[in-house]
Amino acid sequence: MSIASSARNAATTATQPSAATLMLAPLKGRGTVWAIEHRFSAQTSAEFDDGWGTLDQAALEERQAPGTQVIEEHARGILAGNDSPDIGFDLSINPYRGCEHGCVYCYARPTHSYLNLSPGLDFETRIVAKVNAAERLREALSARGYAPLQLNIGSVTDAYQPAERRLCITRSVIEVLAEARHPFSVITKSSLVERDIDLIAPMAREGMAAVYVSITTLDPALARTLEPRAAAPHRRLRTIEALARAGIPVGVSVSPVIPFLNEPELERILQAARNAGASRAFSIVLRLPWEVSPLFQQWLQQQLPERAERIMARVREMRGGKDNDSRFGTRMTGQGVWAQLLRQRFDKACARLGYQRERAELDVSRFRPPARQAGQGQLF
Repeated sequence: MSIASSARNAATTATQPSAATLMLAPLKGRGTVWAIEHRFSAQTSAEFDDGWGTLDQAALEERQAPGTQVIEEHARGILAGNDSPDIGFDLSINPYRGCEHGCVYCYARPTHSYLNLSPGLDFETRIVAKVNAAERLREALSARGYAPLQLNIGSVTDAYQPAERRLCITRSVIEVLAEARHPFSVITKSSLVERDIDLIAPMAREGMAAVYVSITTLDPALARTLEPRAAAPHRRLRTIEALARAGIPVGVSVSPVIPFLNEPELERILQAARNAGASRAFSIVLRLPWEVSPLFQQWLQQQLPERAERIMARVREMRGGKDNDSRFGTRMTGQGVWAQLLRQRFDKACARLGYQRERAELDVSRFRPPARQAGQGQLF
């Protein structure tokens, strides 16, 4: 058997939770305890009972989830281009890989596969920190011929996850952007963004910064299991208030919309965010690429077994009978009658509440290349 065939077989096996895995009780503060193998795995393992409690011991070891490990990385580059017509920005900066918030539905989980790490438990416990992000950004912005584009911070990680409190990588990135007068937007579930209002507000006053806060549910009990280490829903609403008071354009992302789970709250979330000061809104239906699908389905079986089949049936209805549809044009919105109904509800609620639907178009005309190194003067 070829290595490629072995990898494909391993990926298929990895996405089937064992009986022992399904029986594992969830751990407080973790989105999953399943160290699911990734699709590039060249080898896989199978559980067996040797009569000496092997399966029980394996389940116990997997239940004892490790603490968070931050791995420092010196990145070769920090700007990533976007070629998707579904996304409203051209460039992105992700100061971290992985995210300790542990959102079980996170579409970014499969990116840990490229590090030969599990999109499951590793994604939320082994965080890669790009400690030289500001240095690499300064080099990129000062390069000859660089032209400013719409830039987002935190598209496949949360730039304000717990590690940022100590490392301040995101803050150092924003400092470079402020020096260069380069426009940017941020999307986050963390109230830590309030720490950087002193940097973001002056940029916002000149049309060069905006923040989007993701609110998935107003139910604290659901949030605690669905996105265990993100800020509580009421705390995110207070963050919207703080940002709006500082004069920063702030939007709300009601994402992902999960049928029969947070979907009934759609209008209430929009109303609460509007009351807090949000002026823009967008929404994305649940996406389950690669290993996210079995992880999410395991979560459903653990947390909501009586609704699991119904939820997945509706998800598949919006995805052409599949768990996921990655095609441009439909991957964010879904297809079919149910997806159309969600879109109509969202559109009507936004119109009634006075939301602006388009993301803030930020001013790129004020850009000036930064000095090559911090503190270095410019001759011209």
